[in-house]
Amino acid sequence: MTSRAAELANFLTDNADVIVCELTSVRGSSPRAQGTFMLVGYAGLFGTIGGGALEYMVIEHARRLIVSGRAEEAMDVPLGPEIGQCCGGRVGVNLSYADMTRRQNLAAQVAQEDAAQPHVYIFGAGHVGRALAQMLALLPVQLAVIDTRREELDLLPAHITAQVVAMPEAVVRNAPAGSSFVILTHDHALDFLIADEALARTDSPYVGMVGSATKRARFSSWYTSEGGDAAALKRLVLPIGQYGLGDKRPEVIAALAAAEIMVHIGQREADIARIRAPESSGVMIGQ
Repeated sequence: MTSRAAELANFLTDNADVIVCELTSVRGSSPRAQGTFMLVGYAGLFGTIGGGALEYMVIEHARRLIVSGRAEEAMDVPLGPEIGQCCGGRVGVNLSYADMTRRQNLAAQVAQEDAAQPHVYIFGAGHVGRALAQMLALLPVQLAVIDTRREELDLLPAHITAQVVAMPEAVVRNAPAGSSFVILTHDHALDFLIADEALARTDSPYVGMVGSATKRARFSSWYTSEGGDAAALKRLVLPIGQYGLGDKRPEVIAALAAAEIMVHIGQREADIARIRAPESSGVMIGQ
């Protein structure tokens, strides 16, 4: 994932006057949730409140505030035919000037959000691994690609974190809580060792391995013979990115696997949110 904190720092440097546009209430259907915010400068934007007619209207209002020197405005917007949008809900939007304190708070918040993004480890920088890494780098995850071969990692774009590791299975042991693991190395024996470590963790939303039904059968036999838990084995996604297409092109496997990984991560986050819901009344983003 591209660092939003770095993007924000560049945006704030380039825009002397900034209006914070935050969804303060959401009733019915809306393109984004309550608490979502975007920043509007006279010549730039950071973030989005959902696009479409709503966003264009808010941007226009925000730039009027900048021109007029006004500090704050509240909007109540129906997301229907009145503005050429068909979500059907209604949102409240607060527009306020970002002074130095607000800028510092926003920078700290976005940096904290970056640090809280889930970790995904790709083991193997071959054709599928590289394609998958480039797709996941666009998504809200903290990505690292692990391989024993420097020459393969050198083929990755410079913005993707790459690590040469002699014993990749050790990375699994030391990965942060809630990490996901995608296993695509050039060595089946190494794949098996990494998967064994990954399945030993009960906190991982996703453990996937590239391969076939035959590879799954061989791994299952080896895993259970080594004392592996049959229940844990059910969590292994093998083959990855299948979705019934049977297309073996690396880019297609990578696209389907990326979607698969994000679904698993989203399901885990939803489960955690449900557990925590009684303990929290909710915190607004952008405060």
